[in-house]
Amino acid sequence: MTDINDFSSDNSPNSDTTQSIVIVAPAEFAGERLDKWLPIAAPELSRSRAKAIIEKGDVLLDDTAITSPKHKVIADGRYVILMPPPLDAEPLPEDIPLDVLFEDEHLIILNKPAGLVVHPAPGSTSGTLVNALLHHCAGQLPGIGGVARPGIVHRLDKDTSGVMVAAKTEFAHTGLSSLFQAHFMERAYLAVTRGAPRPLLGKIETRIARSTTDRKKMAVVRESRLSASAEWHGESEEDYEQKGKHAITNYKVLEQFGRIDATSGLPAATLTECRLETGRTHQIRVHMAHIGAPLLGDQTYGRYRGLKAHGSGPAFETATHACKEFKRQALHAAILGFEHPVTGENLRFEVEPPEDMLNLLAALRNLPT
Repeated sequence: MTDINDFSSDNSPNSDTTQSIVIVAPAEFAGERLDKWLPIAAPELSRSRAKAIIEKGDVLLDDTAITSPKHKVIADGRYVILMPPPLDAEPLPEDIPLDVLFEDEHLIILNKPAGLVVHPAPGSTSGTLVNALLHHCAGQLPGIGGVARPGIVHRLDKDTSGVMVAAKTEFAHTGLSSLFQAHFMERAYLAVTRGAPRPLLGKIETRIARSTTDRKKMAVVRESRLSASAEWHGESEEDYEQKGKHAITNYKVLEQFGRIDATSGLPAATLTECRLETGRTHQIRVHMAHIGAPLLGDQTYGRYRGLKAHGSGPAFETATHACKEFKRQALHAAILGFEHPVTGENLRFEVEPPEDMLNLLAALRNLPT
């Protein structure tokens, strides 16, 4: 039924445990949805696992990542499935301190520090927020929302700090998930950008998908790419529209710092508030880079480290050094507000950025203007 030509270790520099399966699709499955066919071609995959692998960008056709589960299988197409190493069936509790802002029998709200991974994944199987929650909420979380990510209804990137909520009961998990899906959540982030977004107040609305050149990155899907992809893979107009997920970020510049050069008067950096209408992977980081104002310290979506600024003197040197040495994307989830899914209480939490980001802002405020 399927022709499994190869089973070998992934030779990417970032992984020595990922396995790749190469499968040539038989003609009889031409036109079948990819997420339906993969579990037939690779019985070790459930349909939900197949869908997750596809959306992660770990299924390739002719060296191009296929990220739509609705992709129509191509006869004699050479599909490469990048199989992650198996995780432990259940994460283990670990005594990791948590900064709890609110907690009741249904949910817990906390201030996540930068550097803490939210849930176990290949390369981070312990020391995560999930491990900490399993210890803190002993006996309450297992199975809530799934074995691998108990209680998790949204996440922050490892190096993003700020307010998060987790569910302690299945009912709360369902309610919170519905609020996120319906966008009935107030979510505001503080971002320090290199350069300034133009205009200073605006709305970014795009589609975001896995990058076709780097499966660890996300990217704005441009119309030309969509058209070429649809034509190349023989996909329908429906599949064409499914390329990428709708993403909306509203932003406004709160502060401007320094000058980028001696003549234009444009700021070298800004403190910008970003409010999400959707919650896509790396959304703010991708969107701000897309409009030419990447986050300071973002080594994935920033073109280079540090700050391009005009000036001289001790304050200038201190500020530019602080930017160059900032080791993470300068992004903080400052506000989270929603209606409690069980009690109906209006909850809203606002947390100031951590010390590293406050120090960065203090240095930028001393830039000559």
